[in-house]
Amino acid sequence: MKKLLLGCVVFGATCVALGGTVWAQSSGPVTDEVLRSPDASDWLAWRGTQQSQGYSPLDQINRETVGDLRLAWAWAIEDGNSQPAPVVRDGVMYLTGPGGIVQALDGATGDLIWEYRHRGADLGTAVSAIRTTRGLGLYDDKVYLAAPDARLVALDASTGTVVWDTQVADPADGFGFGAAPVVARGVVVSGLMGCRKFIEEKCAITGHDAQTGVRLWRVPTVPGANDPAGDTWGDLDPIYRAGTEMWISGSYDHERNLVFWATAQAKPWARASRGTDGAALYSNTTLALRPTTGEVVWYQQTIPGETHDLDEVYESILVDRGERQSLFKMGKIGILWELDRDNGDIVGATDLGYQNLVDLDPETGAVAYRPGVIPTLNEPVDQCPGNLGFRNWPAMAYHPETEAFYIPLLMACASFRYVPVEFVPGGGGLGYGGDQPYFHPDADEQLGRLLAISTSGDVLWERSQRAMFSSATLTTAGGLVFAADVDRYIRAYDVSNGDELWQTRVQAGGQGFPMTYAAGGRQFVAVPVGVGAILPGGRYMALTPELKRPNAGNGLMVFALPE
Repeated sequence: MKKLLLGCVVFGATCVALGGTVWAQSSGPVTDEVLRSPDASDWLAWRGTQQSQGYSPLDQINRETVGDLRLAWAWAIEDGNSQPAPVVRDGVMYLTGPGGIVQALDGATGDLIWEYRHRGADLGTAVSAIRTTRGLGLYDDKVYLAAPDARLVALDASTGTVVWDTQVADPADGFGFGAAPVVARGVVVSGLMGCRKFIEEKCAITGHDAQTGVRLWRVPTVPGANDPAGDTWGDLDPIYRAGTEMWISGSYDHERNLVFWATAQAKPWARASRGTDGAALYSNTTLALRPTTGEVVWYQQTIPGETHDLDEVYESILVDRGERQSLFKMGKIGILWELDRDNGDIVGATDLGYQNLVDLDPETGAVAYRPGVIPTLNEPVDQCPGNLGFRNWPAMAYHPETEAFYIPLLMACASFRYVPVEFVPGGGGLGYGGDQPYFHPDADEQLGRLLAISTSGDVLWERSQRAMFSSATLTTAGGLVFAADVDRYIRAYDVSNGDELWQTRVQAGGQGFPMTYAAGGRQFVAVPVGVGAILPGGRYMALTPELKRPNAGNGLMVFALPE
């Protein structure tokens, strides 16, 4: 890093002096090649690299030294729903806060370099309560924000000033962004969320020019009336087809020049509420697109016609297994899918064995609902998992040494009730009629479970605890996996056997995506903590009433070994 001029706080496109210093990247712009082969010191994407593994090759902090880990610095994050995924380039950390705040911090000291405060539309209580900003994109000399009010904003990485600001969709219709964009070949790729209204415009994946913000292409994730995939919605009028939103970021395969992005369920949640028994493409689907053109090269729907609010929207982890180059993912229902990155074929599927809704053919990956589990309106159905899933936005991480995934799980089920939705243009809804969570029968009243499972589907080890996990996992070349829970503990485990090697307790529970980077010759581990919607869920927290979760305390805790 090198010093330049004065620091600033940016309001809209205005830079207000702080009286400090601004730092410029001394390693040059972030190019496609840099993103393909990043420096080990950097953490350039929401899960480290564009392969989304949540893994770092840094090993200064390892099995032998992690016991000496100490708080190096901390940063307060403003009140609101907070699920940040910090990124780091050349010792500068870029951090998001509620409402679309972006801050640049000195990664070695935590000092503020600049701040951008997004002037978004008033999203309303219902939307703002669940919408957050999970990460940023880095490319060239810019930082890219996909804002909660459906705007894409490019900021100068050195000063935080606005380079361009593009409105992608109308927030008055509920549209917004919650996931970090993927930037590839000069194109900012992003996926809309908030697509529950019965309107003509649907959820979509979009591509915008990284230099100008001009839209290059738009791919709707609900097919139109003349699209052959529209038949999968039966005779339901196109205006009443909703959902398929994208609130988790995608991945990028540089060799194939493919961006992989996954969608959520159709809305309303239950088939009976939305009036269709078909597959409802492109819900619960992984799509492979060319970033430069938006061409859909292939798609794979893993749970056709899903009907219990169990998304398959989560991270797509790219792993090379010998000659096979695969994409792995796991949704709420707890099935680990392996897809071929060339054509999207399902080449492996492992059911963790906790769910009670579908039968899985492990050879083909085909699922079929069991008798009596498809919801009937106004009648309770016992579903394992409940609608928060066995897993949710807290992402799993991969470790190349063990060839395994480390997955934070929520061991709960629910008695769930689905209700009718009125079909009127401009209306919409989820068809949610209430639920009553309960412990999974195999949980022994332990709500949290950390599971290590190989790429072949073999369980290597598991650890159960009373408190639910509320952060993503992070793996490192030091043989460690980090995770945080609602009881304010941050822990490091041995990736090979699950032994706990370090723990600390902080002011609030884990709430975001832990990451690691190096600055000034030291390795740092950063863990977001605080409060947020969706997870932890209040109804599920009631299962562990002795665990009291603070109502405030958003922050970033950054640890390192003693100097």
